[in-house]
Amino acid sequence: MNPPGARMQVRNARADAETFRARAIVGFLLIAACLGMLASRYLFLQVYRGAEFGETSDKQRISVRSVAPSRGLIYDRNGELLADNVAAFRLEVVPEAVEGGRKGMDRMLAELGDVIAISDDDIERFKSARVKKKAFESVPLRLKLSEDEIARFSINRWRFPGVEVVPYLTRAYPLGPLFTHVVGYVGRIDAKELERLDANDYAGTTHIGKTGVERWYEDELHGAPGSETVEVDVDGRVRRKLDSVAPTPGKNLYLSIDARLQRAAEEALGPRLGAAVAIDPRNGEVLALVSEPDFDGNLFVNGIGQADYTQLMQDPRKPLLNRAIAGGFIPGSTIKPYAAAAGLELGLRTPTDTVVSTGEYHIPGQARGYRDDFPAGRVDLKLALAWSVNTYFYSLAYDLGIDRFSGFLAKFGFGAKTGIDVAGEAPGVLPSAEWLRATRGQPWYAGYTVNVGFGQGFWVVTPIQLAHALTIVAAQGANRPPHVLRATQSGVGAPVQNAPLPLPGPNVGTHASTWKAIEEGMWLAVNGPPPSTVSGLGKDFPYAIAGKTGTAERFSRYDETWTTIATSSADRHQVLFECFAPAEEPRIAVVVALESGHSGATDAAPVARQILDAWLKYDDDAR
Repeated sequence: MNPPGARMQVRNARADAETFRARAIVGFLLIAACLGMLASRYLFLQVYRGAEFGETSDKQRISVRSVAPSRGLIYDRNGELLADNVAAFRLEVVPEAVEGGRKGMDRMLAELGDVIAISDDDIERFKSARVKKKAFESVPLRLKLSEDEIARFSINRWRFPGVEVVPYLTRAYPLGPLFTHVVGYVGRIDAKELERLDANDYAGTTHIGKTGVERWYEDELHGAPGSETVEVDVDGRVRRKLDSVAPTPGKNLYLSIDARLQRAAEEALGPRLGAAVAIDPRNGEVLALVSEPDFDGNLFVNGIGQADYTQLMQDPRKPLLNRAIAGGFIPGSTIKPYAAAAGLELGLRTPTDTVVSTGEYHIPGQARGYRDDFPAGRVDLKLALAWSVNTYFYSLAYDLGIDRFSGFLAKFGFGAKTGIDVAGEAPGVLPSAEWLRATRGQPWYAGYTVNVGFGQGFWVVTPIQLAHALTIVAAQGANRPPHVLRATQSGVGAPVQNAPLPLPGPNVGTHASTWKAIEEGMWLAVNGPPPSTVSGLGKDFPYAIAGKTGTAERFSRYDETWTTIATSSADRHQVLFECFAPAEEPRIAVVVALESGHSGATDAAPVARQILDAWLKYDDDAR
């Protein structure tokens, strides 16, 4: 019952129904609109952009990974292996599988070090590499495990979850130090190299040639990377392999060097600091190229330890210096055959012209004398070469003048790189008035010309330069650049193809009489009686040897007083010897350069004779 006075309200059922119907229609329209929007969005995504999103989805699900090519092998001329790819084993760590986070990782490394030797350098490289990878990707920790280390780890493997022994290929140099200065070595690609390299060409590759042939022929040795297409999960883990493209291995290289002659040259040099080079003057092929002291390139392949690197860098003998192509030597009297060629070819001398040697030479109008330790009297070109008479070449250089002198000797390649296909060559110094003005801002004086005329003064030559110049004399002016690549091979089983010879340089000289006169003087130096400088060196050798010694003063001398120099003559001199054989039809030219010694005749020449004896033993053409 309604309270007294209240009015009774009556609901209008019809109005309520109309209101409900209106609200239902509005709700339905809203729902329909939302469904329409969803349908149109679905249509837009699936039809109009379906292909785009499908491609994006595949990219997230499918990963294309690069596969590094196998690096080409390097052999000597007889097929002896000089650079190889060998199977090795390394420790790898998957960081996410190591429990305990950073502290757990440090604890694991410490405990693992009790089982297998792990250096501070190993740990530093591991931590550096770990930063660049995802937690589930394995990171190398220790390379080149020995069989004993693998066995010890296998017994303790249960203690180190996430640590595995993994096989891999690594570069190896089976002859160790013997060929390091020629073949060079590979090392890990550094940041600067990464910037200049084509990312596609080096995808998946971790190492690159650093020195020597490995660097010079990097493009040939490297090959081309392949790829594999894999399906991965959302975390990037590989689920299955879908497709693969095999990488193209690098070319195998065959060098002109004979490992047997190389070994003989190294043994002949012994512990002395210096270099030896042997070249076939008929084609420019380098038969031996030795620099002492040497070092083991295997140390650098997987990252040299700090202790080893410090030892090499601080070694006063500088084993990292390739003295054969970058060592700076004062040529001394070994320059005389080339000075003689200048005089003959430019018409200032004939083979029969003579000069009187009294023991001292004076520039016309000057009081100062230039010493000649051998007052030989009247000598022609042949005797001047055989007895190494300085006065003859003082006079010749003065008459030529520095411009003609340096201009002609440049034709032999002095003062410029020979272009030998071994990375790291130095150009040396060919003295000239222009060079002195450019480098020191000083004028040229006539006394300088006299000094450079017998291989002193501002001269700097490398053994490979001297050997190249010697082959020009041996080949009677033919200019055949030195090189070490003999042949290539595109993979195992493929035919070995001869490499094209470097383009010859311009011939030096036009008169056959020039080379005949020089050859006779160099022949007499070896085969004539004393005072020929290396009389008797050719004894019991089946072919005639033509040679020239060089004993270069490393410090200035006035009268009998040496300045800033020890009393030992071995410390005062760089000593050299150059020769070719057979003298009448040369097939080998040899240069030996030592950083210290008494004389070229007593120290360098015997080394060259041992190299010639080895050539006679091993070379088929020589026997």
